[in-house]
Amino acid sequence: MSKQYKNFAEFYPFYLSQHTNQACRRLHFIGSSIIIMLLIYVAISGKLLLLWLLPVIGYGFAWLGHFVFEKNRPATFTYPIYSLIGDWVMFKDILIGKIKF
Repeated sequence: MSKQYKNFAEFYPFYLSQHTNQACRRLHFIGSSIIIMLLIYVAISGKLLLLWLLPVIGYGFAWLGHFVFEKNRPATFTYPIYSLIGDWVMFKDILIGKIKF
């Protein structure tokens, strides 16, 4: 049985432990950046059908990082909400230099 986290603050150190490989973190960051660009494009163009690409891009880059470089199972499978939040907190932490890109 996997550990049950009471809140995101408890979960985030575990999340980071699953992202120690620099290539994995970079793939997460690139995927998240493309998601932001796609959302801006959709907002400007009104092409809502492109929104189906969001999970493909987000999970595609992240899972490539986990399966090829990190060699672990993405936390998304066990903690989908906390993992999604963790993706964006890690993105912010990379942007501000708290976590190495």
